[in-house]
Parts: sequence; C-alpha cells; structure tokens
Amino acid sequence: MLTSFFLHGFVAAAAIRGSRRWQGAASVLLSLLMPVVTAHTVHAQEPISAATEAVGAAPEDPWQWLEDVGGEAALSWVRERNKVAQAALESDGTFAGLRADLLAILDSDERIPGISKRGEFYYNFWRDKNNPRGIWRRTTLDEYRKAEPKWEVLLDLDALGRSEKENWVWGGADLLRPAYDRALLSLSRGGADAQVVREFDLTSKSFVADGFALPEAKGSAGWVDRDTLFVQTDFGPGSMTDSGYPRVAKLWQRGTPLTAARVLYEGQPTDMSVAATHDDAPGFERNFVRRALAFYNSELYLLDAGLKLTRIEVPNSASTDIFHEWMSVELRDDWSVGGKTYQAGSLLVTRFDDFMAGQREFRVVFEPAANSSLAGSGFTRDFLYLNVLEDVKNRLYVIDRRTADWKPVPLVGAPAIGTVGIMPVDADESNAYFLTATDYLTPTTLSLGEIGQAPEKLKSMPAFFDAAGLQITQHFAISDDGTRVPYFMVARQGMTADGTHPTLLYGYGGFEISLQPSYSAGVGRAWTTQGGVYVVANIRGGGEYGPRWHQGALKANRLRAYEDFAAVARDLFARKITSPRRLGIQGGSNGGLLVGNMVTLYPDLMQAAVCQVPLLDMRRYNQLLAGASWMAEYGNPDKPEEWEFIRRFSPYHNVRPDGKYPSVLFTTSTRDDRVHPGHARKMMALMESQGHAVLYYENIEGGHGGAADNAQAAFMQALAYTFLRQQLMSGK
Repeated sequence: MLTSFFLHGFVAAAAIRGSRRWQGAASVLLSLLMPVVTAHTVHAQEPISAATEAVGAAPEDPWQWLEDVGGEAALSWVRERNKVAQAALESDGTFAGLRADLLAILDSDERIPGISKRGEFYYNFWRDKNNPRGIWRRTTLDEYRKAEPKWEVLLDLDALGRSEKENWVWGGADLLRPAYDRALLSLSRGGADAQVVREFDLTSKSFVADGFALPEAKGSAGWVDRDTLFVQTDFGPGSMTDSGYPRVAKLWQRGTPLTAARVLYEGQPTDMSVAATHDDAPGFERNFVRRALAFYNSELYLLDAGLKLTRIEVPNSASTDIFHEWMSVELRDDWSVGGKTYQAGSLLVTRFDDFMAGQREFRVVFEPAANSSLAGSGFTRDFLYLNVLEDVKNRLYVIDRRTADWKPVPLVGAPAIGTVGIMPVDADESNAYFLTATDYLTPTTLSLGEIGQAPEKLKSMPAFFDAAGLQITQHFAISDDGTRVPYFMVARQGMTADGTHPTLLYGYGGFEISLQPSYSAGVGRAWTTQGGVYVVANIRGGGEYGPRWHQGALKANRLRAYEDFAAVARDLFARKITSPRRLGIQGGSNGGLLVGNMVTLYPDLMQAAVCQVPLLDMRRYNQLLAGASWMAEYGNPDKPEEWEFIRRFSPYHNVRPDGKYPSVLFTTSTRDDRVHPGHARKMMALMESQGHAVLYYENIEGGHGGAADNAQAAFMQALAYTFLRQQLMSGK
C-alpha cells in the first residue's frame, strides 16, 4: 500500500485547504486507487535523558552505536545482516517468481491513475517499468474518459535524476491559482521526509531560473501570490523543534534572500511544528497559522492583511476546516460552549465570520453512536458530505446547505457495501465529486458524480488475482476487559475448521487511523490464493469507533491495543481457523511497535512475525528523529512516572535471553528520517546476540515507506511473503 502521502492524484487537494480532514480524505482516496501489494501501510499522521532501570536489558545500551545511521561500522553491520537474509529468502524457489509478479502488478498500465483537477487540466503522478521514479503529467477529462488517454508529460523524474545525478523521489506539487502556470515541486533524496522545494514553470516545463528554491529540510512552502510564499523550513540553528520540524513560519518575497523573510510566528522548541497556509478560494481568500504543540493539540490563528494574528477559539484537540463562509469543527473531546455541551466525535458547523465575532451557536451535523464514527467530511459548492463508519463499514450522506433543516440524506448512487471514499473535484466551483469503491477482493472503481445524480464510472482496476472461491467475513473478538474488537477475514469459502490454515494477522492500532478493506493485489497474489488466510484486526488505538477507540489505547492504556490483538488471535484459535504454529503477524511503523510487543509479550500466540520500519526502543524513541512528536500518543519516557508504564510496551527492554520467541524478520530503511532505523537495528542485534531466530534487511533508500520505487517495493514485499510462507506453510 502507499507508504507516504505525496501528491499523487487526489492528494493534491490536501495542499489547497491544509486541513487534516482534507488530507485524510485525499489520502484515503489515493490508497483505494492503488493495487495494494502489501499489508504494510505507513500513515501520514504518524509515526514519523537519564539512565533508567530497564526490564530485561542492562541500563547501558551496548547497541547504541547502531543509531549512527550512516556510520561505516553500522552500515557494515547492516550489509552483513542483509546478506544473511538474502541468502535465506532469495534462494527460495518461489522468490523470483513472486517478486516478478508483484513488480508486474505495481508497474501495470491497467492501474487507475489518480487525478486532481486544477483549472482545465487533471494532474497525475505515475510510475511504471519504463518510469521507475515516475512522471508528472496532465490531461483533460475527455481524454481521461478514454481507455488510453493522451497525457502531456510535465516532468520526467528519471531523466531529472540522471541529469542531476540525484536519486529524486516525488514529494508533491502546489500549483498557483488562477493561471496554474507555476508550481512548487517537492523532491526528496531516496524517499526521505526531508525535501527540497523548487519553482517550476508549467509552460516551459522547466525549473524557473532564479526562482523560489528551498534547501533540503523537513519543511514546506506554499503560494500566497505569484511573488510571495509562506515558508516554514530550517532557517538555521534553533529554528527547528525537538521533533525535527519547523518552529518558525515566515513570509518570503520574490527577489529577496530567504534570510530576509519576515517572521509571522515563532513556536517553542518543545512544539511539534508551525506552519502558515493560504486559502485561495475566490472571494474567501484568507491566511492562517497553525501551531501544533503535539498530536491532537494545535492552536489555529487567522492572519489578517496587517499580519496580525487572532486565535480561533476552538478546542486544541479539535480538527477544524474553514470553507468559504463556513467553519466545521470535529471534536475529539467533549466541548462545553455557548451554554451547551457537545459530544466527542461530533461534527459541528457554523458561519466563520459569526464565530470570530463572538457567536457560539452550532449545527450538530453528526453525533457518534456506540457503533459509528465519522470517517470523513468535506464541502462542495452547495453541500456538506459525511462519510460515516458503522462497524467499520462506510455510509455516505450529503447535506444541502441551501435548505433550512440541513437534513442528511444518503448520497445517490453510493455503493451499499465495501470501502467507499469521496473527494470533491473542485469544491469552489461545483458539486462534482470523485468516488472510489473497493474491498479486499473487489478491484477498485473510480466514478465521477454530481450530488443528486447517479455517478458515472470512469475507471476500473483489473483483477490482479483470481478471487474465485474467496470470501470476506467480519467477526468480533472479546478482549480482556470485555471490549468487542472487530476484525475482517479473507479465506476460502467452505474452509474446514480444523485449526491448520496458515494465517497472516495484520494490525496497526494507533494515531486514530482506521483499517478498512481495500483491494490487496499483493496479499491476493502472495497469500490468499496460495492457501493462506488473511486477517485485519481493528484494535483500539485506531479510529474505527472515533476518538474513544483511539483514546482507549493512549499512553498508560497502550497495552489495551495488544490485548485486543491477542484476543483476535485467540478467537481465530477458538474458531479453529488456525493455531499458534500456523499464525504469523505483520505491521509497520506504529504497527511495528505492535508486532514487537506481540513477540515479547505474547510469544506463544504465533510462529512468525514481520516487523517493518518499527519503533522498538521506547526509552529513547523521543530522542530519535521525529520521535518527540509522538509523546502525546505514547508518553514521555524522560518522566519517571511515565517511563513506568512505557517500559511495559518497550519491546527492546522486554526481550529476554531465556525467552522462546517466534521467528522474526525486521525490515527498515537507511533513509527513513521519521522512525529511526536504529530501532530495528538494535532489536535485531539484541535478539541475535541472545540466540533468537531473527533475520534483518535494511533498504538503503525508501524513507519511511521502505522503498523508493516499484522495484524496491516488490523486492521488500517478496522478502516478507517468502519469509511468512517458509515459516507457516512448510513442515508440520
């Protein structure tokens, strides 16, 4: 699955509004368009002292030298472990064929090219076997409707990389309204989060000589007008937060050095990040500054023409979107205001100017129920749409803002089953929308609709594997505290319940991210069509039931997520789907932390584990790269009272020499500048030194996604599935 949310099709829309809701909707739609090759998804909102008494490890860390990312000693260690993993897995008779099939899926010309509308054109970023790093291109809607559209190529990233001798990876484009003849392009070396920003002329299809350009940093820039940018980047010593993101936002004028840019807002080193954004909606142009103190804790300011900041007095934990005259507020906590109390998980709407003038009256357009939460919302010209999850199943509703009652009604033509995503085509101008529909076995379809009319199917993804005889079912396990935990299962119809079926259990459980069914070509090709059962657990920490589901596994409650995952495994045993001998688990990033804890806390439940770009050393995670930004999720290990509960879910401190653990494959990337590769390196070294069955592979490129192009992605996933097949599908 897509591993970082760059502008690739629909994600472009996120750059326009800058709100979490738009970013989430764009990311969901993009992920649904991809022919998923792996169960590993890295999410955009995640994860990326004193000596301590450790559990199961000495206070001194003998493997800390492996945190030296590019050090020759550490890289020599990496190369040696890579050789061992390659010898064990590439020599398998199925490996080469599997890798070739996965690459063919990723490179297929039959995939749906995700598009985003800017002016008269529809833009897309595309990778295939002839363009491994990709091309940025555009077409018209009439052309896009054709089976083989004609595309105008704007930038060939492979050619650029060859000419500049850089391994550029696409990071996104921000187009300048209304002419859309200039863009700010973001490019990274090897797929890292740190990017360069360069001004691009779409007419000449070249970078602008002496145009806007930012050096490599974990920052960003956005248009205010043709000669002005908002910039948040590394301005020099002291300008970045402890999390490694900008803490200063500035206004930069064309023709002046970056050092002359005017400071708009300066946050604190302990903040997560600071950013200024411009809303370019015609007639409603506004500027904003957002100060993110931590995850789920942001201050939002209106920036007036005189560069004066006025705080928008909504709860810090809320997600706020401002569209034309309207402001929506999605609550993560109860909010008492204007003499009323609004429930966490609700979506409120009011007129923005009235709110800034002191009015505190809201329309409640969504309230969660015991089995429902808000998966997404957004505006078109005349409507507000709601994407609701009911027991992890999508339901789409629209509200006509021109009516007095604002009554939600089902979206005409929306699919009744499957995972459904919706995204406006051009919210400022029309009520048109893109609609995607998919599930684990049904190839994704992309439709174009006008609210009130049945949508028109534009594209359908082909079937990349034979799903005949397979079925999707949903089940519920009971966790230790009595909580019902949903999970999906893909398996053969009429499968004998004898406990012998090789089963892959995937999970994430963090950052309020929901795992919903989507077409998984790689899982189908490598696993379910080969006799395996595939299971996805919707454990606490995710967003399947809204803020309460997420908050149920925050900080001191983190172990609840792992109890939920264990409950799903045990339910599979009780239903005689599989047994510990035939169960494997997989997860990446925060899901890698999940896998690490399942291995160390519940080793008797599984035979094998694939742990990808993981967090594992929770004693030092906040000191490594972006780790400090995740303390709202996990806690602060530098506080003794918080380390007391964090240590219980720090796999690096819970592995023991006398433990009997499942076989583990660790994978990571040298270029991951979000979750430090030292986590996986050190855990591998520790377990290897204790004689446990472990393999390790580190890709030199790839960033947090683990791969910088399709060939690398196919190789990494072939490693994972070959390992799982060897462990679960062979022997007795």
